[in-house]
Amino acid sequence: MATLEEKLDRLRMPRQKNQQQITVVLNAVEDILREQNTEFTPTAYFAALLSLLQQSISSSTILNKDLAGSTVYLLDLLTPYAPAPLLRAKFVQILTHLAPALTHPEAEAPLLRSSIGVLESLLVAQDGASWAIPQKDIGPRRAMAGLLNLGLDDRPKVRKRAQEALTNVLQILPPGPSLEHPASDMCCAVTLTSVQELMKASEVQKKKGGEHDPRVIHSLQLVKAVAAAGTWPSKRVEGLCESLLKIARVGNEFMTMAALGVFEELFGGLVDEVHGGKLEVVLEAISELRPSSSDSQLLPPWLAVIARGHEVYAQVSPDVAFTKLPALFELVASLLQSSAENIRTSSAQCLLSLVESSIPDSSLLDITRPTEAIFQKLAKTATDLLNVRYQGAWMEVFEVLSALFNKLRWRSNPVLCEAVKVVGELRSNEGFQGKKQADEVLARAVHAMGPDVILSILPLGLAKPTPGQPGRAWMLPVLRDSIFNTKLSHFREEMVPLSEIFFQKVVDFGDGKEKTVEIKIFETIVGQIWDLLPGYCDLPTDLTVAFDQTFAELLANVLYQKVELRSNICKALQNLVDSNKIILETEPDEDGDEDLVAQHQVTKEQAQKNLEHLAKLAGNMLAVLFNVYSSTLPQFRGFILKCLNSFLSITPHDELMATFSKVSAMLESSLAELTAQTQADKQKKEASAMPPMAHTLMDLVITITPYLPVKSYETLFAIFNATVNRNTDPQLQKKAYKVIPRLAETETGRAALKSQNEAIQALLIASAATATPPARRDRLVALGTMVEFIPHEDLHFIPAVLSEVVISAKEVNEKARTAAFEILVAMGEKMREGGVIVNRKVAHMPDDAPDAKATLEEYFTMVSAGLAGSAPHMVSASITALTRIMWQFKDDVDQNLLGELVSTLDLFLTSKNREIVRSVLGFIKVCIISLPKEMMEPRFKTLIPNLMVWSHEHKAHFKAKVKHIIERLIRRFGVDTIDRHTPEEDKKLITNIRKTRERRKRKKVEAKAAGEDGSDAEAVDSVSQPRRKNRFENEFDDALYGSESESDAGSDEEMGGAPKARKKAAKGGRQYIVEDEDEPLDLLDRKSLAHISTTRPLKPALKGKKLSKAKFNEDGKLILGDSDDEGAAAKVAAGGDDDMDLDTGAGGVDAYVEAVSGKNAYTRGQKGKVKFSNKRAREGDLEMELDDEAAEKPDAAGKGGMFHKKQQGGRGGFKKQMQGRRPLGQVREGRAGKSNRGRR
Repeated sequence: MATLEEKLDRLRMPRQKNQQQITVVLNAVEDILREQNTEFTPTAYFAALLSLLQQSISSSTILNKDLAGSTVYLLDLLTPYAPAPLLRAKFVQILTHLAPALTHPEAEAPLLRSSIGVLESLLVAQDGASWAIPQKDIGPRRAMAGLLNLGLDDRPKVRKRAQEALTNVLQILPPGPSLEHPASDMCCAVTLTSVQELMKASEVQKKKGGEHDPRVIHSLQLVKAVAAAGTWPSKRVEGLCESLLKIARVGNEFMTMAALGVFEELFGGLVDEVHGGKLEVVLEAISELRPSSSDSQLLPPWLAVIARGHEVYAQVSPDVAFTKLPALFELVASLLQSSAENIRTSSAQCLLSLVESSIPDSSLLDITRPTEAIFQKLAKTATDLLNVRYQGAWMEVFEVLSALFNKLRWRSNPVLCEAVKVVGELRSNEGFQGKKQADEVLARAVHAMGPDVILSILPLGLAKPTPGQPGRAWMLPVLRDSIFNTKLSHFREEMVPLSEIFFQKVVDFGDGKEKTVEIKIFETIVGQIWDLLPGYCDLPTDLTVAFDQTFAELLANVLYQKVELRSNICKALQNLVDSNKIILETEPDEDGDEDLVAQHQVTKEQAQKNLEHLAKLAGNMLAVLFNVYSSTLPQFRGFILKCLNSFLSITPHDELMATFSKVSAMLESSLAELTAQTQADKQKKEASAMPPMAHTLMDLVITITPYLPVKSYETLFAIFNATVNRNTDPQLQKKAYKVIPRLAETETGRAALKSQNEAIQALLIASAATATPPARRDRLVALGTMVEFIPHEDLHFIPAVLSEVVISAKEVNEKARTAAFEILVAMGEKMREGGVIVNRKVAHMPDDAPDAKATLEEYFTMVSAGLAGSAPHMVSASITALTRIMWQFKDDVDQNLLGELVSTLDLFLTSKNREIVRSVLGFIKVCIISLPKEMMEPRFKTLIPNLMVWSHEHKAHFKAKVKHIIERLIRRFGVDTIDRHTPEEDKKLITNIRKTRERRKRKKVEAKAAGEDGSDAEAVDSVSQPRRKNRFENEFDDALYGSESESDAGSDEEMGGAPKARKKAAKGGRQYIVEDEDEPLDLLDRKSLAHISTTRPLKPALKGKKLSKAKFNEDGKLILGDSDDEGAAAKVAAGGDDDMDLDTGAGGVDAYVEAVSGKNAYTRGQKGKVKFSNKRAREGDLEMELDDEAAEKPDAAGKGGMFHKKQQGGRGGFKKQMQGRRPLGQVREGRAGKSNRGRR
């Protein structure tokens, strides 16, 4: 919450025009206090404002509206900070002067809201003696009556402010023994009477054909405000509940919601053990008002109130609520046989709420008879709901059963076994329509009881089907998704033999035959059975007994032989380890004891024994997993690595050492083979071939690394040293760099990196020359990991690798760039901590180079050295790096250095290299967002003109980027400041941005003037200018790449249209079908695609005489030329008659004809010059002439052409017609006029 001084500071520099008068009054008050040499305390402000209040408002009227509004606003701001004795002493005086503002019919809403705020602070400060003053005298009770009247005001904001004030006053009790506010009874009586009177008036109005009085909802909101204080007297609870339920029965949804909201606040105010007795009174009153079982209007809200009330009751008195639950559960469940759907739905929702809130978790661990009896009663009631009487509500009953299984967990067995049997029988019925819902219930039952219990009730019946009873293969998918609370022995004894039976059937049926449907079904069943194994291995209760050497060997054999089952087995093995580790990591409850409900009845001691048992078998399992991993393609190894990680975390150190020794020895020999073989065979290997053994072994080394004991680190570093410089094998080098960050995941690994820090640093620096592009990202991560372990007394590693990190800031790979930025920040943090940079150890530095002190300023200087580079790419990368570290350390580095940096990079805006300028634009954008105004404003004289130079560059979005920067400058520094430094020729951009902002503000004003609420106006504005969501992971990326441009919508608004992107999308999404007038388009024809266009087709312009009908010969072939119309045909061929246009929508061939012979085709004029017509609908006479040196002189002979003779044959004649044509742009013999169209 802001302090008083912070609030006053905002008023001293107002951003809104309506606060300017308040600023004037505040400045006047402070001037008076300065003249009187008075300290600026809340008491001093209060006294000065009190005198101003007397000048602006008399005891009967408002003398000066403007002064009164500002004074009361400031009083509202100050009274919460004024001493309570002072407020009590001045109560009558202030209330007398506020009365005209509170009661005047023409008082404006802002003045009223401020007056209510002052009154609230005054009432909160009153003591018990003040509240004892009767209402007829001027005192707190009369003020409360005024607030109650304002709580029904027609203006929403005034009404809301008064209701908030009432709640706040009633919540703060005056000093004394009473647990209720002295004014609570008065407020409850007034508000309840108001609700009852307005409801009667509304009913009368409704009978006369009118609408419900909206003041009823206003009065309910007032009751809600009083009830929210939690001090509603017990004696008025019954009357309130009766009135609220009566209102809920009316049928008006808004009134019903308002009434339920009052109940919600009433219960919410009683969530306290002190109010336990009062809450019980409220619930009894509501229960006595139970409506008829067939009342579809009143029952739903009554059930909602019951549900919410008992939810609160369960929080206050959980044991009592649990004891009363069976009777209430049975009462509500009986309503499910109603014929009204809304009653059934409300009853089901009420039951769900009761189950969730009224059954405490502690009862699951209570094995006493009373608790068991309650569970049995609940289960019997729920099972009875599956009777035929409730058939219409079975879908709702299934939801209730699912909730019971979720809540009762393992206590569902045996109380809900009968329900499982009934649901299973319903599900097996082919005609049953609710199979999906029944599957959900059974899935919850499996999760709660365990698969062994469910399958004992509903056996699968697949191996030995019972006569007349079909098998339940549909149960396998249900089991797979929900298995929990399991016994692994059940899988061994039941599921494994079942899978063997069906696998044998696959072998028997598929021997020498093609795969039939039966074989595929058997294979599917085998796969579904093994899909259950991961669930069985999720915290089984008999792990130490069931998972023995025999079962482990079985899993190993399946891993080797069945590739399709490997993922299930690996997931199962991983679950065995991880589920027990989670139990060990579970936090204890509030009393420090184990939470057995959260731990699913498994103690930490038992979980530890389970892990110790698995650790004994870990060595053999690792060997199996390693072998399987090496025989699996890389794209299918992920689940094996996860399983390896789980088992490695519990493997004893001795076995882990032995395993690592074997892997490292095999890797050493594989590396030698790799050198001899890979170079010759590298190009011959297919993409699906297995990777070299060295790669596989290196993956295993990386996986083992975090779990290795200290003794193995020497061998590990030797492996890293042998592989990190192999530039002939980028993938192996990439894997080598992963060792360092992987080692840093454990405390022992971090200690090893710290002890071997110097050797690893030297190796990383030396390997820079051999680093390959694919390994760049992993190398950067390794460098960043080592920065943490650099000793402060020798920081030469930072300048040694800095240039590589800086240049990586321009990497194409996004992950590599991110890693580079993280290293830059980490290096800066290290330099800020202090230390010594031993320059003589840096390459290319003389041996006598002096040491430098590590500071942020020195770090900025080191990064800035790249600005002097000769390559533009290096300069651009240095600017990008400086941008990142400046954003991170802008508050810690010397401000003079930042100023010099901004001035230096301002000069780079004059560069002609676009890559450099693009980085500089990002730097400037971050500067104007983050650096102080006083640092940036003096540089606008050169910065803005240099920026404007690039506003004319369209490539690489420079124009848009510059405009975004200018918009941000205007937003922060004001349009006048930016306009003053903008060159004259570029001020049109400033004008455009300014007009856009003004247009947006004008729209807001117009929306408010049209009678819309302020929030609605903002909603309208947000529709016209959608606010972009943050698409970036951190603030730096948002500052650098985000725009939040105001010009996007603005420019579109100027054009009077939608945003360009939307226009383009809308345009691209439309398609048109081009049809002939005589014949519709055949969409089944392959050529119909040619008739679909993304542009609106133009109707043919038929001017003058109509087109003559096409003529056919006796064979039905189309005649293209006719002796009766030879002149017209010739004109069509020459493109000389605009009255006859070829139909250009018929297809690609006709489009070509139009191009070469239509009205827009080229012709040859004098001296053979080619002319292109630029006419648009017979308007315009501009022509473009192209010289054609190869063209011959015009031939004046002959007016005829190819249509001079009668052409027969439809498409065949047309092909002959096209044979003499050349592609567009090629030279023809003769003139392309009317007489030479037919020349070959």
